Amino acid sequence: MSVKHPIIAVTGSSGAGTTTVMRSFDHIFRREKLKAAVIEGDAFHRFDRLAMKREMKSREAAGQRDFSHFGPEANLLADLDAAFADYGVRGRCKTRHYLHDVEEAAPHAQEPGTFTPWRDSADGTDLLFYEGLHGAYADEQINVARHVDLLIGVVPIINLEWIQKLHRDKTLRGHSQEMIVDTMLRRMPDYVNHICPQFSRTHVNFQRVPTVDTSNPFIARDVPTADESMVIIRFADPHGIDFPYLLSMLDGSWMSRPNNIAVPGGKMGLALQLILTPMILRLMDLKRRA
Repeated sequence: MSVKHPIIAVTGSSGAGTTTVMRSFDHIFRREKLKAAVIEGDAFHRFDRLAMKREMKSREAAGQRDFSHFGPEANLLADLDAAFADYGVRGRCKTRHYLHDVEEAAPHAQEPGTFTPWRDSADGTDLLFYEGLHGAYADEQINVARHVDLLIGVVPIINLEWIQKLHRDKTLRGHSQEMIVDTMLRRMPDYVNHICPQFSRTHVNFQRVPTVDTSNPFIARDVPTADESMVIIRFADPHGIDFPYLLSMLDGSWMSRPNNIAVPGGKMGLALQLILTPMILRLMDLKRRA
């Protein structure tokens, strides 16, 4: 952790809905006039798109069918650890961009599925903002989570996460259902061993729970809407959280445990800003005092 150069990380698996959280952070940063250095988790994948396909085939031929982007072997987690540590010391770090599609790749005159060159993040930023798979990762050798001042988990229940991924990958990426399901099954060991444990290290978790039947996610025709769901917000340390204020501002919310609030799904954006804004301003106040 760094008082002078704070780090915020949003962690969640593919299809978890971290984009909604990122949009809320954009609003907070703009409103509070904060300049953030942004790191994307995809930038720290070990392989580009073609190399990943070759590596998967090679490992499958050797009998390893569970090699995935969720696991440490497919990522440069030591480099991510070093980037966070570097930012905490000097307010800058090495990063790059993964170019997902033609639109992203065009300005760089590169092929989709490749990385831009490594370069330093911008000077004069107020904080570092990370969004990706491994913001709270830790094992015996690497501990990314120790550098982060505010850790947020985005964790829809698993059936909803699968529905979101199925619809996104079929609609936006043109993948077949068979291909998507194969990816889910391949990722499951890494999901259990390397993604789920991170949500026990976060400071706040936002878990969307549908209020409609999602018992068979593989036949769902629609993604449950915000109004068809609740959001369970869990605070690792509830001390200092103004629960009466939150309950009064978030109509229809209630406390389900001493450190949990249940909020109507349509209020998630408002809840994010009400909860996270004072946390971010506290980090900025400590930064100024330092």
